[in-house]
This record gives sequence, structure tokens and C-alpha cells, in this order.
Amino acid sequence: MYSNYGVPLALTVIGLLFMAAMVGLQKLLAPNNPFRRKLMPYECGEPPTGSAWINFNVRFYLIALVFVIFEVEVAFIYPVATVYLDWIRHGRRWFALSEILIFLLILFVGLVYVWAKRDLEWIKKVPDQDNVT
Repeated sequence: MYSNYGVPLALTVIGLLFMAAMVGLQKLLAPNNPFRRKLMPYECGEPPTGSAWINFNVRFYLIALVFVIFEVEVAFIYPVATVYLDWIRHGRRWFALSEILIFLLILFVGLVYVWAKRDLEWIKKVPDQDNVT
């Protein structure tokens, strides 16, 4: 029974040894010449300005998450589109079409929800406190 774990264990040990050998080889062969400019943070080729400890707007993360959600949608649509004709040949046309439409409907409801909350706007307008009654 334990022989079933032999190959994964051997591959894990070989991988760890290879990783340790590469790190050791890098430490041995790489030049170590730290100086002030080399130790500065890298910002796309520009010298850094200001402190790195600033507050970022949450909108960047929200829009990135919405983008990732719809990117995953595309990743799930491609396999379904490739087997759709096979489903039609096997007489499951309406089942396949209903699955696709339900999936797209769920995503559309999510898009409408995000749109209604106005989370897709880059600059969100705050209501004026003086005009609120």
C-alpha cells in the first residue's frame, strides 16, 4: 500500500533538491554588489516619489474583480461552445441551450446589479450633504 506513494515522494524529494541546488548555485555565482541606487524600489523605470504607505481607492479593486469575473465567464463559455454541436447530435439541444442561457442570465443579473450600484463608474459622485432633505 505504501508503494503507491513512492513515485510522488521521490518526485517531491527530487524537486526540493533541485530547488535547493539552484538557490545555492545562485548564491555562489551571482555577484553581490548592493549599493544605494540598486536597493531602491523599482517603479517602472521612474525614480520613486513619496511614501509607499498611501491609501488606494477601493474602486481599483472592485473594477478588477468585476473584470476577473467576466474573464472567467469567457473561460467557461469556450468549452461549452466546443461541445455544443455534439450535444445537438445526441438530441440534447434544448438542455444544452437552457444551461447556456441560465449561465448567461446569472452573469447578466450580476452585471445589472453592479451597474445599478454604480460600481462601474471610475469616479463615483457623492451626494451633496447640503441638498439632502
